[in-house]
Amino acid sequence: MAEIRLLLVDDHPVVRRGLRGYLELEPDFTVVGEAGDGEAALLAIAETSPDVVLLDLKMPGLDGQGVLDRLGSAATTGDGPRVLVLTSATDAERVPNAISAGAAGFVYKDIDPDALASAIRTVHSGQLLLSPVAMRGLMSGNGSSPSAPSLTPRESQVLGLIAKGQTNRQIARALGVSEKTVKTHVTNLLRRIGAADRTQAALWAVRHGIG
Repeated sequence: MAEIRLLLVDDHPVVRRGLRGYLELEPDFTVVGEAGDGEAALLAIAETSPDVVLLDLKMPGLDGQGVLDRLGSAATTGDGPRVLVLTSATDAERVPNAISAGAAGFVYKDIDPDALASAIRTVHSGQLLLSPVAMRGLMSGNGSSPSAPSLTPRESQVLGLIAKGQTNRQIARALGVSEKTVKTHVTNLLRRIGAADRTQAALWAVRHGIG
């Protein structure tokens, strides 16, 4: 079982202590650091190179959204950690901005511990994960959206696999086609749905019930 290195970011020491106490019981988790605000989080990310950051949004000074904005595309291109937002259910309206800024998942602090462990493994594997409440926040936060463009059955298949975090090579194996063919489908998909990258495509798929 591969090790997953975790950084805990929350301004409440009791919350961080509770998370550490539970997560360190998992055989594949190693907590490599903690931070109580956004600036400290960015320093800790640079110093400890975590695989997954558990990030609260409400913090003094630089908040969680600020951390996501500062990380930029690094959280979604493989150059930085995957970020799992772990925050209050009252923050549902923050879902669209957090996901657009690169968060790989959005769950709430009342989550069951076993479900949290599963969520960490899911985002670490490259998939996008939203709790049902966060999904509703995402949908409502986007208001009325234009009609989705029509996709071919093959494009829908490829998009669904992108939303599951699969690479071009994995998609090619799943569909029994060449990796070059998959790259062509991905390029056409991004242009058709107006997505700049695979993360935006995965988010689009979630919004439109694909995957």
